[in-house]
Amino acid sequence: MAALLPAEWIKNWEKGGKSEFVQLCRALSENKSHDSMSFRDIQQALYELAYHVVRGNLKHDQASNVLGDVIEFREDMPSILADVFCILDIETSCLEEKTKRDHFTQLVLACLYLVSDTVLKERLDPETLESLGLIKQSQQFNQKSVKIKTKLFYKQQKFNLLREENEGYAKLIAELGQDLSGNMTSDLILENIKSLIGCFNLDPNRVLDIILEVYECRPEYDDFFVPLIESYMYMCEPQTLCHILGFKFKFYQDPSGETPCSLYRVAAVLLQHNLIDLDDLYVHLLPGDNAIIEEHKREIVEAKQIVRKLTMVVLSSEKTEEKEKEKEKEEEKTEKPPDNQKLGLLEALLKIGDWQHAQSIMDQMPPFYATSHKPIAIALCQLVHVTIEPLYRRVGVPKGAKGSPISSLPNKRAPKQADSFEDLRKEVFNMLCYLGPHLSHDPILFAKVVRLGKAFMKEFQSDGSKQEDKEKMEILFSCLLSITDQVLLPSLSLMDCNACMSEELWGMFKTFPYQYRYRLYGQWKNETYNSHPLLVKVKAQTIDRAKYIMKRLTKENVKPSGRQIGKLSHSNPTILFDYILSQIQKYDNLITPVVDSLKYLTSLNYDVLAYCIIEALANPEKERMKHDDTTISSWLQSLASFCGAVFRKYPIELAGLLQYVANQLKAGKSFDLLILKEVVQKMAGIEITEEMTMEQLEAMTGGEQLKAEGGYFGQIRNTKKSSQRLKDALLDHDLALPLCLLMAQQRNGVIFQEGGEKHLKLVGKLYDQCHDTLVQFGGFLASNLSTEDYIKRVPSIDVLCNEFHTPHDAAFFLSRPMYAHHISSKYDELKKAEKGNKQQHKVHKYITSCELVMAPVHDAVISLHLPKVWDDISPQFYATFWSLTMYDLAVPHSSYDREVNKLKVQMKAIDDNQEMPPNKKKKEKERCTALQDKLLEEEKKQLEHVQRVLQRLKLEKDNWLLAKSTKNETITKFLQLCIFPRCIFSAIDAVYCAHFVELVHQQKTPNFSTLLCYDRVFSDIIYTVASCTENEASRYGRFLCCMLETVTRWHSDRVIYEKECGNYPGFLTILRATGFDGGNKADQLDYENFRHVVHKWHYKLTKASVHCLETGEYTHIRNILIVLTKILPWYPKVLNLGQALERRVHKICQEEKEKRPDLYALAMGYSGQLKSRKPFMIPENEFHHKDPPARNAVAATVQNGPGGAGMPTSLTINTVKLDEGNTEETDKLKEKSQGVVKVTNKTVNAAPKVTTSNGNSASNSKIIKEKDDKEKSGKEKDKEKKDKTPAATPEMKALGKDGKDKPKEERANKDDKVREIKEKTPKSEKEKEKVKKEEKASKEEKSKTIVTIVESKSTVEKEREKEPSREKDVAKEMKSKENAKGGEKMPVAGSLKSPVPRSETSESEREQKRRKVDTHSSPSHSSTVKDSLNELKDSSAKHYINHTTPTLSKSKEREVEKKDLDKSRERSREREKKDEKDRKDRKRDHSNSDREVPQDSTKRRKEENGTTGSSKHSKSESPSDSPRLNEKEKEKNKSKSSGKEKGDSIKAEKMEKSSSGSKKESRHDKEKAEKKEKRDSTGGKEEKKHHKSSDKHR
Repeated sequence: MAALLPAEWIKNWEKGGKSEFVQLCRALSENKSHDSMSFRDIQQALYELAYHVVRGNLKHDQASNVLGDVIEFREDMPSILADVFCILDIETSCLEEKTKRDHFTQLVLACLYLVSDTVLKERLDPETLESLGLIKQSQQFNQKSVKIKTKLFYKQQKFNLLREENEGYAKLIAELGQDLSGNMTSDLILENIKSLIGCFNLDPNRVLDIILEVYECRPEYDDFFVPLIESYMYMCEPQTLCHILGFKFKFYQDPSGETPCSLYRVAAVLLQHNLIDLDDLYVHLLPGDNAIIEEHKREIVEAKQIVRKLTMVVLSSEKTEEKEKEKEKEEEKTEKPPDNQKLGLLEALLKIGDWQHAQSIMDQMPPFYATSHKPIAIALCQLVHVTIEPLYRRVGVPKGAKGSPISSLPNKRAPKQADSFEDLRKEVFNMLCYLGPHLSHDPILFAKVVRLGKAFMKEFQSDGSKQEDKEKMEILFSCLLSITDQVLLPSLSLMDCNACMSEELWGMFKTFPYQYRYRLYGQWKNETYNSHPLLVKVKAQTIDRAKYIMKRLTKENVKPSGRQIGKLSHSNPTILFDYILSQIQKYDNLITPVVDSLKYLTSLNYDVLAYCIIEALANPEKERMKHDDTTISSWLQSLASFCGAVFRKYPIELAGLLQYVANQLKAGKSFDLLILKEVVQKMAGIEITEEMTMEQLEAMTGGEQLKAEGGYFGQIRNTKKSSQRLKDALLDHDLALPLCLLMAQQRNGVIFQEGGEKHLKLVGKLYDQCHDTLVQFGGFLASNLSTEDYIKRVPSIDVLCNEFHTPHDAAFFLSRPMYAHHISSKYDELKKAEKGNKQQHKVHKYITSCELVMAPVHDAVISLHLPKVWDDISPQFYATFWSLTMYDLAVPHSSYDREVNKLKVQMKAIDDNQEMPPNKKKKEKERCTALQDKLLEEEKKQLEHVQRVLQRLKLEKDNWLLAKSTKNETITKFLQLCIFPRCIFSAIDAVYCAHFVELVHQQKTPNFSTLLCYDRVFSDIIYTVASCTENEASRYGRFLCCMLETVTRWHSDRVIYEKECGNYPGFLTILRATGFDGGNKADQLDYENFRHVVHKWHYKLTKASVHCLETGEYTHIRNILIVLTKILPWYPKVLNLGQALERRVHKICQEEKEKRPDLYALAMGYSGQLKSRKPFMIPENEFHHKDPPARNAVAATVQNGPGGAGMPTSLTINTVKLDEGNTEETDKLKEKSQGVVKVTNKTVNAAPKVTTSNGNSASNSKIIKEKDDKEKSGKEKDKEKKDKTPAATPEMKALGKDGKDKPKEERANKDDKVREIKEKTPKSEKEKEKVKKEEKASKEEKSKTIVTIVESKSTVEKEREKEPSREKDVAKEMKSKENAKGGEKMPVAGSLKSPVPRSETSESEREQKRRKVDTHSSPSHSSTVKDSLNELKDSSAKHYINHTTPTLSKSKEREVEKKDLDKSRERSREREKKDEKDRKDRKRDHSNSDREVPQDSTKRRKEENGTTGSSKHSKSESPSDSPRLNEKEKEKNKSKSSGKEKGDSIKAEKMEKSSSGSKKESRHDKEKAEKKEKRDSTGGKEEKKHHKSSDKHR
């Protein structure tokens, strides 16, 4: 405190200090308010003055003078001064300095005239009084005061009962008991009482006691007795009343005593009017607080024991005994609860509305202890009723309800009633918190509170309020949530199953966001039940009852059990559902009965169930994988299945569950997608399964109605409402697009983030699950969202891919419905705008609307890929491919018919059913008829749509494939960017891809080589199969199956082939320049050669399958078995291929039986199906035409030598034609192709699926060869057998050399052409003889040249052979590097250029030999060939100038070439003269057309031809590495095949020749045997070469 007397005043006391001090005291005294502040200030001023005297700063007489002046200012100034002296007395007596004590004594002596002696005697110490001379001896004084005190306080005042007269008491009672209704006041009565006390000598305490007794009996006269007692208390000491009351309470504290309510009430009223203090009375009441705490603890322990007993397993005999004991104990307990006076007083306080005192009593007890006693809880509830009455009447009463108003308490000191929500905060919320779970005693109050909550939420959610109000409302909202958590939900738990309360509570709960609701349920379930002994018991009883019900729940007793579950769930849903879910996770067969039994739940319970499901899913202690780490845990699968069923059947809010899945995806966890998958499947009826039959798949390509009827396994009906609910949940919470995007991104996340430590099988499963759910969910959105909703939510394709990083396939999948919606709405607009009914008009409008919608998409897709991509395929083609679906391409008529027939059968069955009541019959028939009409209408609609789409495609197709590089490259891009990503996206997409390829073919799309496309798809499926997940493999299998179906259809019948492929540009075998796609019949692949090609494809599939089966890799084996199972209807068709497969699969069955049971099951399944297909397989010669063996052919083989196998006849003829046409152009070609070759190399070889660059007839020649092989002499057969690997059928061997196949195919084409030519040419006898002679000569020539070639080659091969086979891989890498360099340097001429640098000599020799064969193969060709030989000679010389030849020098090469060419020239000149006319005709056919083409297009054609030709060679020289095939054998096959082909090419002549030819043949046979040995020795070496180059291209 700051000093009131500054030091200056003391220094200058006489001058001005004294007057300042007096002024200060006057100012303080004039402040008349009797508050303690002014009193304290005066005290301080006087104290400071006296203290200065004690310290010697001021003289005592100066001080006494000024005090004399000041004493007049206040009446109580002497008393204040005495207090100051008292304090200084204590302070100075403690000091050691004598002077200060003396100063103090002198000051007091000087002031004696101001303060009376009595006051000083009261306040100062006896010793001080003695020193002042006020008393004689301090000791005596002390003794005297003790005696007086004892007499005053400790001696009882005995009223003489004889002196007290009873009449006085009688009169007193009469006085108090009289009628008080008149104008009797407490003051009058008090005066009478005083008179009675005085007159009859009554004991005042006893009088007070009697007043209290009468008050107890007349409680209604509060207004009289309270003022009476208050006035009376002025005559007594304050404590008296409290002691008397305490004595009364004491009287009833006997074990048998019971305190009357009236006493509690009197005590309460006195407390409320502050006539007694609660703390003073509280100590008189029993039991003590410690006893209460002990009792509370004991209750908790008992509750826990009960729980333990309920959870213990007790045998039945023990059970009965235990129950009896418990009953006895309970009876003992209920006999006599001890009388708790504190609670009695509390109840009375609550009844009269004294909330303050009641609250302080409850605070002294454990939480909820007081309210756990029903009377107190009811009293408190009543008080709340009264307090909320006005507000409830205003906002809470439901419409139409009258209600029973509650009158307010007569007591003015009761809590103020609430008129606004703000008032609730003051008292009501507090009262409710003290009530806690015991609000359950008053359901009506419960309902009122909930209704107030509802009304508050209504106000809270309306936006009209100001900022301040909003803040207040926020506080109130949090209070409401607390009340719900601490009071409403626990009270619901303690109520006897009250469904109405549950529904009432839901009325308020549904206004909360689900986040708040779930938080409340979480607290309720995990916290609340442990907070109170009663709740602990209730929890145990609920679990016990739940166990009882669940043990007895079956499909048969769903209804009664459901009712019991419903009853139990009204009060304790969290506990019940927790138990039910734990059972479902263990036993999935409970799912159906449980779902059916939940129909008696309230809305609140359904919401709690949703929360419990999410909590069970999110349980961190549960493993989401089984112990083997390869499959998802069964508990998760069961929960997901339950989720789907329960959310479909009942109106449960989905937002929380969907948000949970989204959050899990954000966290990079995709396990929980299982739930989304189940929910969408059950609620929307959209099923995702890989086990779809072809009928179902077909139905899925129709309209919505057909999908629903025929597309799914289970007929999922009535999904309209549930799918609407799911849609609303997604849209309201903006989860539709985020879930799609998260799933699309998570697909890769599965592999790269989740996949780390997990088993590959599980990663595949998760990937599939993620993908399937995306497809299913996207399908749901597409069919359920309106156009506006969809377009508003899904961004454009470039934003999806570039900003959201959605994979392209998924992005188009999401955008596709948007395009369809958009186009149809635009089309409808145009139709309305102009009413033209003609089909043409409609189509035109449709095309216009397509252009409008798709134009921005075409622009958007450009950013998705590198600019280089758009050189080959146009953005329009890309967008068209990705935006169409099966629905747009074909109408599934058979599916529509099938479903309509089913309905007809159904209707017939309804007619025949005698038991069905007629009205039900009528209804069912109407339903079937309506459905039938819908289906037919839908079919018609789809048919019109498909026709429009095909018209649109017809118009677009010319701009689709630009083929700026090559057709080969175009097909690569098409497969890489369109077909492969989409065919594994979904089963329907797989079918779509196959159909689309066929459609592009049927539309005669420019620059699209159908053969190339099919060839790429079938040729090497190992890589694609190996990189698939299980479901992708299944879809890929479906795609191959559909592709094979088309091919098989063409293969089956010449008429179909001619009709669908005969004249189509996709089946051209000569890839000309882009501008020229028509052309001769000779350029088309004919039917027989197509059958050879198909055989080759089957063979390729076999080879790939065997390879995969033999790897031992889990994924390879599983996937190839899945693919094989899917393509079983169309493959294998050829017997020996089927047998090869069967052997491998049988081996898998044996090996995997113990190791990998899932592979074993797959293999066994396939094996069984394969056996059942065996009767339908056919021998190879029925599959494609095989020629009978011809010795000429064998001889030709010998002559052709090992070099001859490399290059096809067809190619040679092709080149000849080109060269004839333009000599100069070879030079141009060289320059151009140098640039292109390199690219082509890479692209061609990058795609392992490519077999032939011009895509078609690879197998025919090989197949002819195989026929020959089979029929060769026994020796050769033996040799082959020795070398064979277990599955090495002749096809295998041929397949072993990818590259060789291709030229052979082409050769075969040409053989056919040659044959046709022969047929056309009229042959005279002379000609025939000439031909024979020439043939003989040419064979001799060849045999000579071959010797030299073989020798030259053998050196190379010997060197190569030295490399050990294990270093093959290293060699491959080296080769690839050299090759890259070599490719740049090599100049290329014509289509003969091979981009693979290998022994070029052998190549040039092959060229020559092939030409010779051509010259001799048919008289009509000889002249043509002869003319062009000069040019060929030049070009071939140029061709090889830059090539590096490791063994033969270039000069030698040229010599050999020249000799050969000269001889052949002479021969051909002779023939030419006789055949001039025919030659001209042929030349016109083949060459003139070339010349007529404009210069630049010719260049382009040449360029393409060069590159494609080169790619042919790159293939022809790169065998597809089947390491299992013996190299020598391959070489042998190679040479055989080439020879055989030549034999084939001369076949027609042979038929007409006389038997003289056979002698020559026998001679050639010998030659052949000799050459064969040489070839065998060199073959293997050459083969190595092929291996390396082919691997490089891999």
